[in-house]
Amino acid sequence: MKRVIIIDDEPLARAVIKEYLKEIPELEVVAECGDGFEGAKLIGELQPDLIFLDIQMPKINGFEMLELLEQPPAVIFTTAFDEYAMKAFEAHAIDYLLKPFSKDRFDKAIQKWSQQRSTSEKGTQVLLQEEIRQPEERNRIVVKEGGNIRIIPVHEIQYIEAYDDYVKIYTQKEMFLKKKTMSFYEQSLDTNQFVRVHRSYIIQLNQLTRIEPLEKDTHVALLKSNVRVPLSKSGYAKLKAVLGL
Repeated sequence: MKRVIIIDDEPLARAVIKEYLKEIPELEVVAECGDGFEGAKLIGELQPDLIFLDIQMPKINGFEMLELLEQPPAVIFTTAFDEYAMKAFEAHAIDYLLKPFSKDRFDKAIQKWSQQRSTSEKGTQVLLQEEIRQPEERNRIVVKEGGNIRIIPVHEIQYIEAYDDYVKIYTQKEMFLKKKTMSFYEQSLDTNQFVRVHRSYIIQLNQLTRIEPLEKDTHVALLKSNVRVPLSKSGYAKLKAVLGL
């Protein structure tokens, strides 16, 4: 018996999926919920084999929810908006069901999952490394702290520092860990606000107070918090170009 969780803010949509699943005895619906916060919690607790995931939901969207998971299960997206199709498949989704979908289309998605599962048990291991971001995702970063989920508005970020397979995201009062790459944030954050000034650092421009020289033609950026961030030669040149120096 394979375990299924349905995550969708529309009760009718969840009911349709449950009705379709009644004819597939090897799949058991172990939970359902209406938002990404609860969805991430249920996935961590119940470890499902497959989830049906809506994209546009309250609080955080489906893509942001997946970012919170260390080992995401297989995903079949369900949504009323076809503009998310490309991103869904770039997120290595099993399938993408456009509402309202028929029982025949639903069964084809299940068949595709079964076929993929028979050849690979990897599920969805690599997620959301593409540059396409939804508007709300450009303005915030979602992080997980133990059992809590935090939303960080990007305007509160002072700088980002590389940390092994993670990054450290610094605000005025706190530091958050996120399992992403520096390249991801270099590409996805607004280049008018954030500049990668070093292999290990991205700074927010409005946090910069001055640039100080060091020995042997090296420089350091001084931020409002008095943090000193090293500048590589290319980072120094990039920063000067952005500042019009």
